Amino acid sequence: MNLEEFIASLTVKSPPNGMQPLLLALWYDAKGDWEMSHNITQEIDTGEAAQIHAYLHRKEGDIWNADYWYQRAGTTRPSYSLEEEWKVLVENHL
Repeated sequence: MNLEEFIASLTVKSPPNGMQPLLLALWYDAKGDWEMSHNITQEIDTGEAAQIHAYLHRKEGDIWNADYWYQRAGTTRPSYSLEEEWKVLVENHL
């Protein structure tokens, strides 16, 4: 699956079968289900999950919490848009 196919999958009601959890979290986020996306990421204790967790809190507007999670991920808050960050995260997990 590439980015275009992933974006196309957002037109259906359910995610594609076999999608790995962090990509699934990004799928739910794009579908407007922040809560489901957050629940998935907070159950995974990896730097990759922490980075998506940070993105979600940045999107929520909770910058202090987002910065905490970026730090846990070993990175800093990006200077580009949330939309660009989402694309980068998706591409990193495809």
